[in-house]
Amino acid sequence: MPSEAVCFLLLLLLSLLTPPSHGRSIPRRSIPRRHWIPSTNDSPVYLWPLPKQFNHGDGILCVDPDLSLDLQVPGDYLEIVSDAFERYKDLIFTHWERSARRSSAEYDVAKMTVIVSSTNDTLQFGVDESYMLYVGRGDGLSVVKGATIEANTIYGALRGLETFSQLCIPNYENKSVEIQKAPWSIKDEPRFNFRGLLIDTSRHYLPVNVIKQVIDAMSYAKLNVLHWHILDEESFPLEVPSYPNLWKGSYSKLERYTIEDAYEVVDFAKKRGIHIMAEVDVPGHAESWGSGYPDLWPSANCTEPLDVSKNFTFEVISGILSDMRKIFPFELFHLGGDEVHTDCWSSTPHVKQWLQERNMTNKEAYQYFVLRAQKIAADLGWIPVNWEETFNTFNKSLNPQTVVHNWWGPGVCPEVVEKGFRCIVSNQGVWYLDHLDIPWEDFYTNEPLEGINNTAQQNLVLGGEVCMWGEMADTSVVQQTIWPRAAAAAERLWSPLESTSTGNLNTTVLPRLHYFRCLLNRRGIAAAPVTNKYARSPPYGPDSCYVQ
Repeated sequence: MPSEAVCFLLLLLLSLLTPPSHGRSIPRRSIPRRHWIPSTNDSPVYLWPLPKQFNHGDGILCVDPDLSLDLQVPGDYLEIVSDAFERYKDLIFTHWERSARRSSAEYDVAKMTVIVSSTNDTLQFGVDESYMLYVGRGDGLSVVKGATIEANTIYGALRGLETFSQLCIPNYENKSVEIQKAPWSIKDEPRFNFRGLLIDTSRHYLPVNVIKQVIDAMSYAKLNVLHWHILDEESFPLEVPSYPNLWKGSYSKLERYTIEDAYEVVDFAKKRGIHIMAEVDVPGHAESWGSGYPDLWPSANCTEPLDVSKNFTFEVISGILSDMRKIFPFELFHLGGDEVHTDCWSSTPHVKQWLQERNMTNKEAYQYFVLRAQKIAADLGWIPVNWEETFNTFNKSLNPQTVVHNWWGPGVCPEVVEKGFRCIVSNQGVWYLDHLDIPWEDFYTNEPLEGINNTAQQNLVLGGEVCMWGEMADTSVVQQTIWPRAAAAAERLWSPLESTSTGNLNTTVLPRLHYFRCLLNRRGIAAAPVTNKYARSPPYGPDSCYVQ
């Protein structure tokens, strides 16, 4: 027997006799373990979400850790872009890359030029997020030397900075940062204007710094709307100056948001090109309101829906919305309207009498409440957003500007847009993050325009939103419940349909999603393994981040 074969058999026998570490066996994957780092030989493009158009070469560029910024922005709107540039430098370069800096002549990319044409920094719905990114050595393969971003608005420039940061890959062997497959030419813009994520701070309070971490991660995936479901029947954590007793409905005095907190979240999000869409869910999901103002309850035994018969109810709603309008500039405001169970209205004597005097059924009272709340919001300059039950129950009476938010199941948005209303998709069967058994593939393949073939009606679909309901998620698990599955939906909402609907997902998408998940981890976001049977569950055993 050859000596090599003898050695192999001895090693095999030794491995069988050696006890597993810590006295227990570790279940192994069915596929061979491999330590993977992207290289120029890998066929996928490791950008998330995938840009609309791009071309690249096969070279490698070295990026200067002292990368400078040449910012060409008209007016006084330099701060948002310059601050973002510094944030991204901190994400791209570690201390050892900076300490190992060589002479400037050895770097191919020493300057980032950002050119913005608009003088307006208003973050309005539908703001232009398009950008062009060029990275090259300035040789025969590329006329650009260094990196250049061109955008119509500062928010397009922010998206370009994110893409540039993802091109930068650390080389641990020579302690540098490289851009592979260079030169690069990218022309990019989102497919949908509304690319949302809901967080629920009523079921579990989330500290402001955690909300900021979520917003940071959203910017990495190019999501642009944080739907802040601030309050619900369980707790009312928000300060409302007009009615200061409302936040007596918070879980505790330490689980509250001041006005200053809310302003801080909105400002933090704006600097990352992210809208905050606040929600006040009425008339149901409002039991917590009565902790501070019991008269809002129909009775002690009927604590929701809110009392439809009292003007005081609508005075409080008007006060809440008036105070919130000073904080939340986004054009859309969510008024809920879902899961309204009106039985106790008709069993509460004074409400029953009110209904009888107006010859009004419970269903008609529900409509009356929603429409009156919509008018309050519209008078404050907001476009009302309501959950789909309002459309399903009385669509002919809704404010024509209403945006209908789908959640119950598929097939709703085609009906909504056929009636001329706008729609947001959040089908719970595929885009509810608290449903831990929904795999990443279902998040990725959910198509917001399914069943809508008319172009004019397709344009009424604003986009979609993944929902992180908080009944079973607090600070300890919220990030790993959101990520990386939310990123799967983010690419569906940003990238062209033809880019996200072709090929085998396991070869064209999964390696890139693995990579993006690991990128989130490197940036301090606790994104869970991609392919676990249940979301947010820990790894199955030792292995590389890039295959789990």
